[in-house]
Amino acid sequence: MKFIISLTTIFLLTASTIVLAQNKKNERKIIDTHFHCLTWNSFGTPPPPNEITGILPKAKSNNEEQSIMLEALKKNHIVKAITSGRPNRMDEYKVADSNRIIEGLLIENEKELPDTSAFIQTIKDGKLKVFGELGLVYFGKTLNDPMFEPYLSICERFNIPVSLHTGISFPNTPYECCPKFRTYLGNPQLMEDVLVMHPKLKVQLMHMGYPYLEETKAILNVYPQVNVDVAVVDWRIPTTEFYNYLKALIDAGLEKRIMYGSDEMIWPDALDLSIKNIENAPFLNEEQKQDIFYNNAAKFFNIQQ
Repeated sequence: MKFIISLTTIFLLTASTIVLAQNKKNERKIIDTHFHCLTWNSFGTPPPPNEITGILPKAKSNNEEQSIMLEALKKNHIVKAITSGRPNRMDEYKVADSNRIIEGLLIENEKELPDTSAFIQTIKDGKLKVFGELGLVYFGKTLNDPMFEPYLSICERFNIPVSLHTGISFPNTPYECCPKFRTYLGNPQLMEDVLVMHPKLKVQLMHMGYPYLEETKAILNVYPQVNVDVAVVDWRIPTTEFYNYLKALIDAGLEKRIMYGSDEMIWPDALDLSIKNIENAPFLNEEQKQDIFYNNAAKFFNIQQ
């Protein structure tokens, strides 16, 4: 009888633990620090499937794409999304969900850099909260290039975080879109001089510096104004590889510097997959998950929710 009671007790405690964990997951608030507003056919007409899940995007127009993406944010309890993309799409997203969308500025070639006076005015008008995603590697540049110095000084002055693409990209990038792209340009240490020159400048290393693990740890250990996001690495590479990289940062004591991001482009199922992979990480405790999903980004971007 005592044995049966003990088994019953263990079962009830286990069941309660599972329910509590599920409730926390359902109640969790999330900040996506790496979200995009693109055209529905940014990757071709018709759009290709998600190469990981094989699921085709359903949108056949920009309006449909926007509606699907905003609904995906709501479904996944994403209360804020740091968003960059085409300027006209940003305006449309902001009108549709002004409280959820936080405006960034996508730069993928030097012609997209605004005049510095216009840049300042956009900040003063409250229409630019984050400078990025800066996809400098796609046109053969790093953040150390002198052309970016005026913008970095402005961002430091107005406390505007800089979101920098680091790491790698899609296969065949130099052949299919960006002939100046080089993998070594994604090394986070290439922007270290910027951090020395601008000690109050917040920098978000997008894609967690992957695969430059040791260089990323070095930057995070020396420069407290730098955080990383886990975007795209959290769903596009093998889960074991993602877990190994993430765990290395956790083991290095950097759990307060890691932020959730999806790098959502046109595949809404990437949101579900990226969130699931973090929720299921066996080495993360509940506090660490909530830090990654919300707390670290709220502090970094000064978000009050």
